[in-house]
Order: sequence, then structure tokens, then C-alpha cells
Amino acid sequence: MKRLSLAKAGLAAATVFAMTAPALAATELVIATVNNGHMIEMQKLTPFFEKAHPDIKLKWVTLEEGTLRQRVTTDIATKGGQFDVMTIGLYEAPIWSKKGWLQPIATDAAYDADDLLPAFRDGLSYQGKLYAAPFYGESSMLMYRKDLADKAGFTMPDQPTWAQIKDLAGKMTDKSAGVYGICLRGKPGWGDNMAFLTTLVNTNGGQWFDMGWKPQLETKPWKDAINFYVDLLKKDGPPGSAANSFNEILALFNEGKCGMWVDATIAASFISDPKQSKVADKVAFAQAPVAVTPKGANWMWSWNLAIPASSTKADAAQTFVKWATSKEYIQLVAKEAGWGAVPTGTRKSTYANPEFKKVAKFADAELKAINSANLSDSTLPKSPYVGVQYAAIPEFQAIGIAVGQQMTAALSGKVTVDQALKAGQTAAEREMKKGGYYK
Repeated sequence: MKRLSLAKAGLAAATVFAMTAPALAATELVIATVNNGHMIEMQKLTPFFEKAHPDIKLKWVTLEEGTLRQRVTTDIATKGGQFDVMTIGLYEAPIWSKKGWLQPIATDAAYDADDLLPAFRDGLSYQGKLYAAPFYGESSMLMYRKDLADKAGFTMPDQPTWAQIKDLAGKMTDKSAGVYGICLRGKPGWGDNMAFLTTLVNTNGGQWFDMGWKPQLETKPWKDAINFYVDLLKKDGPPGSAANSFNEILALFNEGKCGMWVDATIAASFISDPKQSKVADKVAFAQAPVAVTPKGANWMWSWNLAIPASSTKADAAQTFVKWATSKEYIQLVAKEAGWGAVPTGTRKSTYANPEFKKVAKFADAELKAINSANLSDSTLPKSPYVGVQYAAIPEFQAIGIAVGQQMTAALSGKVTVDQALKAGQTAAEREMKKGGYYK
């Protein structure tokens, strides 16, 4: 009898313990991301992920683009372990995967990696493995006011020349009405004004480095491109162009103050949305303008989700990354926010979807721009680097920032174009020599 009582007592104690013991703690994933519309939409959909995966909780760290780059670069280089999932660009992915800083993405048949657009899938792969999953991708293209082009008696070709754009900008500008023929980035940064300006240099027949890795900023293509840019914005750009980045120009365009804008294809969904654009019914799209060559005239970029090699929560991180970049996620966004809000530029199936094509009148132009960009062949003279609007080497960030500051100074009239290019050349040579590329 005594033994039975002890057994009963043990059972009772176990029952009490089971009732009072805390539930197994969920894995918390810390995700570093950029503060743009598509990423903010993803955060809103957190409850859908957490409901499907109750053992995983998401914690978001949302940062401005420049701050994000600094934070994630420092964290991964020092193995800081602050983030379990990072939002990184097409620039970082090949450099970091070669260094062994990223875990490969464990794709399966359900994920359907073959549905990813080849340009991005290849750019994010190293030795045949995908090291970051594209969340959204973009190229650059011309977005313009068709009503103003019609008024000027101009029919936009599928791919205009920069000479045509300059002529049309002059006809569109009406300063008394607050309308400027063209809006272009002026704010300094390797991924800011230099993203656009590198494509302008490319199409003028230029390059960042020759085959001996010597910087080329004082060559004729660079001088032609930067003089053209400064003259064009001084004559037909809005006041304060030197401070304008993507968001500032988006606001100007949506207010009806820009006749033309060459920038990220992702802007097309915003300027054609009547909820945020006063000119939504007046916009049209064409390929990025060309000068001497079509090579490198339009950029190629994607924001991607990657997992640091040092992550201790790899399984949960893989689950989240595959969810956020899946075909099912795109369907979820469409259901919750509409087809106009889905992240574009990543999957063939999105562009094949009739519901998407019905809403996105920019879809064909965007896909054509993405498919025409070539990371490995973006300059007329042969170049030793991969990348369209950047060179995929670790030193490029510092070089691009330094040169970007000089270009902004030229645009604001603080220095001449020749002075800006000379200072940029000096800064670039210093970094490349320090990096051991040449003596």
C-alpha cells in the first residue's frame, strides 16, 4: 500500500509540474532589413508566418539603407551574431559567399529555384549554390509623363537616346508651373548618385577600371557623361537636385513636378498607383536611354535575404527565408494588399500571372530591362570586374562614396567637373593601390 501511495504521489507531482512548467520557448529570429515599402509590407505579414510556425518568433530591426549596410557588414565581418537573417544587396552576396560568411540557402522542389529569374539566381550563386534568396529585384528604366511628351509632339521610342531625352526635357520644363523636364539622383553614395551615374558612364563607353585595375575617371567617357549630367540638371532639373535621392524624386514625380525620371524599375508601381500619385493615369515607360553603346545603360540590383554562416538558428532562419521569397508569399501579398503591391523582379511566374499583368502596366518594360542587364558584360571596353552600376570588389564601397561626394559637389557648383573627376581619380587610385591591385 505504501508503495502505491508513493506512486500516486509521484504521479500527482508530475502532473502539477507539467501544468506549471513553462512551454518550450520559441526561437526568436532577429531580422535586419531596409526601410522600404516591400520590406514594411513583409513585417505587416509577420502574423501569417508566426501562425504557420508557432515555434518561431520574428524580431525586426528596420534601418535606412546606408545604416543597414554599415550594421550588417560590421556584424558579419566580426562574426558578431547580432542578426539571424540579413537583407543584403547583389553587391555583397558574391563577395561574402566567397569569404565563407554566408550559409547556402537549402532550396527544395517546393521552393522552385528554377522559377527565379536567371539574372538574379546566377548573381546570388557561388560554385553552383544559392547563397541569398531574392526578395525583390530591379533594373532601371525611363518613366515619363506621356501627356507632356504628347504636348511636345514627341513619340517616345522603346529605347531613346540621351540626346533625345535632353531635347525633350527642355520642351517639358515649365518652371512657372513648377514642372521640370527631368529628375535624376544627386545625393552622394555608391548606391545613390553613383548607381545612376555609372550607367550613364557605361553607355558613354566608359568603365570604372581597365584590365590592369587602374581607375578611369579622367577618361573622355567619364568627362562626357558627367558634363552632360550636370548641364542637364542645371537647365531642366528641379532646384536642390544635389540633395535628391529615390524618395525625394518619387515625391516630386507623384506631385506632377517631373516630366521624366530614370531610376529603379520598382518606382513604376508607386507612380502608377492612384492612391499615392496625382499623375498615375499619365505615366508611361521605356528602356533606359543610351548614348554610344547600349551596354550597361540600365542597372541591375536586388535586395536579398541571407543567413550568416555564424548563425546558431540556421534551421529557423532557412524556414523564414524560404517563406518570404516563395511563390506562396507573392500570392499572400496579392491577397492581402493587391497585385500592385507584390515584390517584383524575382520570379518568372509573377510576370506570367494575368492578374499581375492586368494591374502592372509597367511589367513588360521592367522585365525587359532586367533581362537585358548583364553583370559580366556591362562595359564597351573589357573590364576585370563583375557588376553594372558597381564593381563587385570590397574596395568599391569606399571608392563609390568618395567619388559620389565629388559628383555632388560638381552638381551643386562647388567644383568644376574636371576638378571633381581628378579628385575622384586620386581617391580611387589610393584605395586600389592600398588593396594591392596595382603599384
